[in-house]
Amino acid sequence: MIKTFLIGIKDLKLIFRDRAALILMLVAPFLLTLGMGLVTGRFSGSSNTGIADIPVIIVNLDKEQLGNALADVFTVEELAELVEPTFSEDSEAARIAIDEDTAAAAIIIPEGFTRSVIPQQGTFDEEPEALQIEVYANPARPTGAGIIKSIVDEFISRVEEGRISGQTAIFQMIISGRITPQQGEQAGMDMARRLEDSPTDNTLAIKLNTDTSGGEAVQFDVLAYLAPGMALMFLMFTVSYGGRSILAEKAQGTLPRLLVSPTNSAQILGGKVFGIYLTGVAQMLILIGASSILFQLKWGDPLAVLTLVLAAVFGASGWGMLITALARTPAQVGSVGSAVMLIFGILGGSFISLEQMPPAVQMVSKITPNAWALDGFTTLALGGTLSHLSTPITALLTMGLILFLIAVVLFGKKNLAQK
Repeated sequence: MIKTFLIGIKDLKLIFRDRAALILMLVAPFLLTLGMGLVTGRFSGSSNTGIADIPVIIVNLDKEQLGNALADVFTVEELAELVEPTFSEDSEAARIAIDEDTAAAAIIIPEGFTRSVIPQQGTFDEEPEALQIEVYANPARPTGAGIIKSIVDEFISRVEEGRISGQTAIFQMIISGRITPQQGEQAGMDMARRLEDSPTDNTLAIKLNTDTSGGEAVQFDVLAYLAPGMALMFLMFTVSYGGRSILAEKAQGTLPRLLVSPTNSAQILGGKVFGIYLTGVAQMLILIGASSILFQLKWGDPLAVLTLVLAAVFGASGWGMLITALARTPAQVGSVGSAVMLIFGILGGSFISLEQMPPAVQMVSKITPNAWALDGFTTLALGGTLSHLSTPITALLTMGLILFLIAVVLFGKKNLAQK
């Protein structure tokens, strides 16, 4: 274990002495983040969000509790500087306005939406007609449209959570014998009535996203999306660069000399992988610290950020090791690694929000550590905590483990022994 640790530390020191590597690891993502922040207006105005007054058209055809609650969400004080809502009665006119680039998105709440969620008297046992809220997005304003869709998604998830929780509670009481099936319908109606009597409670969904655990307001910052995206994209360069060093040392004769020493192949390979992992973690933490100090960027809960960084680097390192195991020369690792870095950056949402991409691309993006990690960093920037990161962290750890196992099988001792 000590030998593995020392080999990893040695590789970490070597990489941080390489000026060319440092430029691509630290300087390039930092400058790209700065440039994109300037383009989006992050540093140009008095507001620290970089985005404000996103025009959105709301067409509330429901006219009932939940429809009115969703419309009210966009008028709460917390979103006053972020969105600029206008209300319309004509859904087709709203779509035309989006096509003419007069707003970022139109939210069309269909008639009967409330009744499709809240059961009415005598219909508790019937399956309600599925009605969906339409978010008609403007492709020319992907960031603004993505923010509007995120707000709507949060509202719907809270409504669905309340509906399922209520149904589950009633079914459990019926199964346990506490109430009869006939009493179950009345209990459901009582729950629905309480929801109808306080529909504005649904607007609290947005407040939950804009408050930290300490109650301090969190404002949307465009760099909270751009900075992690750039850092994650160049993380792929780092892990592939580290993998290239394995083949380089083999060609230079360093690895065979290590094998002559009282160090087995598992310790050597483990140390090299550990060095790659340490380098990726150091890169991410340096970029996070620099952006926090220079840009006053709030990444979220520190423990959750650290945990997500560790998981993201683990997933990316798996890809780096797989590329190394498949390549025959250090040059191949460099070229393939650079290509993978750009492809994963595009598929993972580093340049364009995945919400604006076709469903097929969104599905393919799940193979990239960028998409999972960026989803986690966005969640933290919106006020989430470690408990909200179970899905991306699990996906990243699973991805890294599977790729490492495949790489070990492909690598074998033949890649450590000089032919």
